[in-house]
This record gives sequence, C-alpha cells and structure tokens, in this order.
Amino acid sequence: MVVHGGRGLVAGDVRQRAGAGEPAAAAVPPAPRGHALHRPRRGRLDGRVPAPVPPAPLGLQRPGEGAAPARPRPAAHRESAFVHAISSAGVVFAITRACSQGELKSCSCDPKKKGSAKDSKGHFDWGGCSDNIDYGVKFARAFVDAKERKGKDARALMNLHNNRAGRKAVKRFLKQECKCHGVSGSCTLRTCWLAMADFRKTGDYLWKKYNGAIQVVMNQDGTGFTVANKRFKKPTKNDLVYFESSPDYCIRDRDVGSPGTAGRVCNQTSRGMDSCEVMCCGRGYDTSRVSRMTKCECKFHWCCAVRCQDCLEVVDVHTCKAPKSAGWTSRT
Repeated sequence: MVVHGGRGLVAGDVRQRAGAGEPAAAAVPPAPRGHALHRPRRGRLDGRVPAPVPPAPLGLQRPGEGAAPARPRPAAHRESAFVHAISSAGVVFAITRACSQGELKSCSCDPKKKGSAKDSKGHFDWGGCSDNIDYGVKFARAFVDAKERKGKDARALMNLHNNRAGRKAVKRFLKQECKCHGVSGSCTLRTCWLAMADFRKTGDYLWKKYNGAIQVVMNQDGTGFTVANKRFKKPTKNDLVYFESSPDYCIRDRDVGSPGTAGRVCNQTSRGMDSCEVMCCGRGYDTSRVSRMTKCECKFHWCCAVRCQDCLEVVDVHTCKAPKSAGWTSRT
C-alpha cells in the first residue's frame, strides 16, 4: 500500500478496487501543504473524505426513502381555533405595548389621539400616551396571516377567521383612562388616553368563545362558511369556528398526540376543569398520602430578609385511574 505524502488518496486502495471489478481511478498527486486535505475531517483522522453513497434506483428504494417525511395533517378542531385566536391576540398585545413603551423604532403612541374630544362626562383633552392598537393590529395581520394567505384551502380560511377574532378581542377591551386636574381634585379639566386592558380579560373572553365555538363547513363556491348544524346561528367575526370534532382527550391517542388523563393529579374539592370528576372522565381516582417539605412560620427580619422553617406536611394526592386499555390507540 502506497500513500502519497502520507495524505490524500491511497494508491493501494485504488488498485484493490480495480481488481475487484471497479474501474481504476487516476492517481491523485499529493496535496500541497496547507490544503484542506491536510486538516482531519470529522470522523476521519487521516484527512480522507469518504465517498458519497449513491442513491438506490427508484425501483429498489425502500418505502419512504429518498423522499421527505410526510407531515401530519394539522387538525381543524376547536382547540386549534383557540390556539390561533389567542396567538394572534398575543402578537397584537405585545407589539402595541412595545410601541407605547418606546421599544420599537417603527411606532410610538397613537398619533391620532391629539387635541380635544367629548364623551358622556363632558370635554377632555387627549394626553399621555394612548396605546397604538391600530399599529399592533396591522402588524399582527401582516405577520400572523402571511402563511395562511398563501393557501386557498378551507383550513387557511378557518385560520384567517380565528386570527381576526383574536385581534378583535384585544381591541374590544381598549378602555379610556382619564386624570382630573383642578382644585381639590375637581374635574374642571380632564386629560385622557386609551389603554389596553390586562391580557387576562382577552384570554377569558376567548376562552368563552372557545366553549361556544361553532362547527362549520365550506359553502359551495369555497369562499366562506356555513354552519354544519342548521339549528345554530351563523358565526360572526367575533366567533371561533372549526371543521372537525375534537378527539377524546381522556385516552392516550398517538395520532393526535394526546397523553390522556391517566395518572394526572386532580383536585377533589374543585368543581372546575381540574376537578377529579372532570379530569378523570368518570373513571375514578386513586388517593395516596405523601409527605413533603414545605416552608412554614416565615418571619421578616430587619433588614431585609424573610426566613422560614422547613416543616413536614402530610397531604392526600388524588390521581386519575387508567382506563382498562391503557395502551396507545391508533386510528389505523
């Protein structure tokens, strides 16, 4: 075996391959000093580059080989509708708040809120920094809707509708705040500005819309929706819409990525979604008594620290029982 300069192509390998039926390659002269072949490559210490493996002929490829893996079709149920709406609302809220705080160079306070105006309490002057909600809505529409506008299918129309519902929800809770100026706090002169409410209000509002989401189907010309059940009202721009019924999240389902509720900790005294009755889907729950360390008898010490003691606490933990068939389910 002969190696040119200790690096580069191995001549013995070339002759051996030619003897095995492969065409002999031309001898490669030694690489000059400083060439990339003098530097070891990842996984090879002798500087040689492994030959690429040619793809198999189309008729001999294994199933799925040579092609991009198929992405699962996104679901179109009410949970997806809520995710799109709350995400769009979050973009509007974050951008608008950043504008008011001077964190973005492209926007500032609402430039239209200037001069004097009148409401039910009388005249007032616009002042302070009104939240530029119109810029936030415009940015969210261009950013969040960009991908959906490329598609013309039913799912894209559904996402666009729910994105708009989320943006409108933020604007719905825009409120006017005022400060009075005058002797002894009298409102002889008022300065007002517009401010967004806490995002919790938007989230609670969209949660109610999620519970009242309307199942729809595409109309005949493919440009809009019509209700799947004629007994329900036609959805407005503020409603959330969806196409497919939600899967059963009580059981583990590999296709939808649901881990189920078996083993989940539930609240025995609650009457909400975290209650054992709802969380465990009627399967019942197990109760175990566990001991854990908690902070107790905390006292403030001048200045400035809060010191607590470690206390042993015994509590009852309730976990949902598993269904009779606890394995993964598949629709195939």
